[in-house]
Amino acid sequence: IRDEQSGYNKNLFCIPKHYEEDLERVFIPHGLILDRTERLARDIMQDMASHHIVALCVLKGGYKFFADLLDHIKALNQNGDKSVPITVDFVRIKSYC
Repeated sequence: IRDEQSGYNKNLFCIPKHYEEDLERVFIPHGLILDRTERLARDIMQDMASHHIVALCVLKGGYKFFADLLDHIKALNQNGDKSVPITVDFVRIKSYC
């Protein structure tokens, strides 16, 4: 995001009521995030196609992105020429220690 980018007007999006007063603008729309997540999954599958993939999620904030990324990777894995084994695990860390 460039410094001069002002973002999108929040009225263009469906914002949950409990966030309406706290939110001024939207800088990255959800669809753009999903598109980039799918591209990242394609890059991972291209780079790791012949290796066992170990996916490690850092809990407390990373789960939604992790789940979306894994969904894209699994779809590519199922529709690809060959299947790549994937191991999934989770870690919980403390911040500010």
